Amino acid sequence: MLFLSLCFLSASAFIAKMSKTEPVFIREPLAQLPLKIGAWQGRDFDIEERIVAVLGVQDYLNRSYYSSNAVVSLYVGFYQTQRQGSTMHSPMNCLPGAGWDPVDRSQLSIPVTAEPPAPTRMININRIVIQKGMDRQIALYWYQAHGRVVASEYWGKIYTVLDAMRMNRTDGSLVRVITQIVGSGPEGEQTAQTLAVEFVQSIFPLLSRHLPD
Repeated sequence: MLFLSLCFLSASAFIAKMSKTEPVFIREPLAQLPLKIGAWQGRDFDIEERIVAVLGVQDYLNRSYYSSNAVVSLYVGFYQTQRQGSTMHSPMNCLPGAGWDPVDRSQLSIPVTAEPPAPTRMININRIVIQKGMDRQIALYWYQAHGRVVASEYWGKIYTVLDAMRMNRTDGSLVRVITQIVGSGPEGEQTAQTLAVEFVQSIFPLLSRHLPD
């Protein structure tokens, strides 16, 4: 772990020293992600300016989607560049800071499609169960850049360094979906997970408009 930390510190220093101006790609602002997605209706929530400044995002979406019997929270943070110390914050750091304790962590492999007519492909994403008092939630999240989906924070940083050297690009995004676990035991977790996965599959084809490949 110490070795990895030293590698990432060195990589961050390397990226920061590279002074080339990165290309800017045409994309739709995250706020234009549809409010109506299937049976889901969205509502935006602003994040305090001081928190946005800490996150270092150039664009973000913080929205809850409601259906007849469920609520799903969607957060997307887009970084145009990660050269000046503005790097993606792992939910494993942010959620405990908000009082949520991770009680279970794993990865999921799920089928998704980009915008038609793209074929179905499998992506690996993170799954964590978090708890605050009696409240329990399930969170799914991943890192996305240049058409690549990565679950591992470490590999995400490695790819950032490689892409900076190969393409002069350090842009990237964090996508996180959270929903409430109703009831106790494995059944409640499985129901929440199924709901969250289906929501991810619904929004994934739309993200390519807002996150440059």
